Amino acid sequence: MKNIDQKEWRKLVATDSNALIIDLRTLNECEEGIIKNAVMIDFLNESKFISEVEKLDKRKNYYVYCRSGNRSSKACKIFKKAGVNTIFNLLGGMLAWTGDIELPQ
Repeated sequence: MKNIDQKEWRKLVATDSNALIIDLRTLNECEEGIIKNAVMIDFLNESKFISEVEKLDKRKNYYVYCRSGNRSSKACKIFKKAGVNTIFNLLGGMLAWTGDIELPQ
């Protein structure tokens, strides 16, 4: 896992054809807006979260975030344990995000 700031996040995501963005917040939190192209997996729903992580393509590069960076930091350890090798954690989460957001689909 590597902690990255918004500037590095944007640069990496823009050039990474193997990127998958994961929003780890609850549905209520996500209704306020998500980073474009993010997939929502609620970290606080533990059994469903672990089940969803185990289904992930381990060859992808995962860019994860939450509200503040706390949950995503913990989630990265679970991703790693599930066999995901490339994980980037957004420092400060959505509280610090200044980029565009969209409503979840």
